[in-house]
Amino acid sequence: MFNLLSLSWRNIWRHRSRSLMTVGAVALAVFFTLFYLSFLGAMENGIYNNLTASVGHLQVRVEGYREKREFRDLLIPNAAGVEAQLAQKTQAARVIALEVPALIAGETRSRGALLLGDQRPPEMRARFIQQHLVEGTLPAVGDLEGIALGQALAKALKLRLGDPVYVYAPGTLGRGAAAYRLVGLLRFPDPAAEARSAYLSLAAAQELAAPGSATRIELHFPFTRYTQDAQLGPIQAQLAQQLGPGLSLESWKEVSPAIAQIFDLLTPLVLIFAALFFGLAGLLVLNTIYLSLLERTRELGVIVALGAGPAQVTRMVVLESLLLCSSGALVGGGLGLLSIAALSGGFSLEALYGEVGGVFGLPETIYLSLRAWDIPITLGFALATGLLAAWWPARVAASLEPVEAMRFTA
Repeated sequence: MFNLLSLSWRNIWRHRSRSLMTVGAVALAVFFTLFYLSFLGAMENGIYNNLTASVGHLQVRVEGYREKREFRDLLIPNAAGVEAQLAQKTQAARVIALEVPALIAGETRSRGALLLGDQRPPEMRARFIQQHLVEGTLPAVGDLEGIALGQALAKALKLRLGDPVYVYAPGTLGRGAAAYRLVGLLRFPDPAAEARSAYLSLAAAQELAAPGSATRIELHFPFTRYTQDAQLGPIQAQLAQQLGPGLSLESWKEVSPAIAQIFDLLTPLVLIFAALFFGLAGLLVLNTIYLSLLERTRELGVIVALGAGPAQVTRMVVLESLLLCSSGALVGGGLGLLSIAALSGGFSLEALYGEVGGVFGLPETIYLSLRAWDIPITLGFALATGLLAAWWPARVAASLEPVEAMRFTA
């Protein structure tokens, strides 16, 4: 076997320039596959973290809330009690949120908006402020006077920090109208969300629209990678059985099905590109191996005449193809890993997809990283390329007749 391996290695380098070009093609296929797979992992994690940060990993809602039209039918009564019950069953961070359709007005203009009052743990509040607060502050817990608006909404209403903001929420169960002071301006990746967002403390929103109630309770788990989401299923099933009547528990995929479908498309899309890369590289490997066989036809005839069987000739051709692909895989893999390591600190693609990215929850900063199966997948493509490219030349070589081969002239 060692002699066969040595002979195969010597054969592929007889025409150094042709072999180097083939190795380079395989190296590029491996490099781009590794890079795109790591980019896919970064996109998955970024979208996953953005989405779950805004809606939670799980949400408690009133059962059938999508079909309900009246505000009062969307309310979870005794939201604090339900939240306390969940606290006994899970260590997940919990956010109590009350969403109120409202008319928000300044001195001269008014706009319809979705008013959100929430109560979240300090670390989540600090993260929200870091990511979204542009100017001023976020209304403090229990603050009944302050309000924060999206920059676009404040601009449309011609409001600046310190200006009075008037809110009207007819058809609700609270006061229904109140005046606040603009204390903060917020920025969101989705311009449409920024143009309709207004934030109050939970206490202020409940006083305005629904005392003691909430429209949803979010559960946030310490999952930062999309691959960890598989742990969510058993947790959801267990908690759903323990909820009171009239309440449902949905995962982020059920809450945002359109964005969840993106995850189902990302991996097949990258694998299709990888198959195209390796398909083109495989054609070069096939061409190199076949031309090498043509040039060595008389030599192969002598080898067969001396007693080499079809199996030995086939193994030699397959080894040559695999050696070419392995050399390319080593070069491309090394360059790919170095590039991924160099870019693992993060880089921005906001200039590439601009405001469109915010609509789909795309991350502003990409942190390349490899998942456990990315390298095996890439090596599997390289191995399959070597085997498939060698199949036809190996059949041709194995069927050579010694006498005809030794008379062959290229």
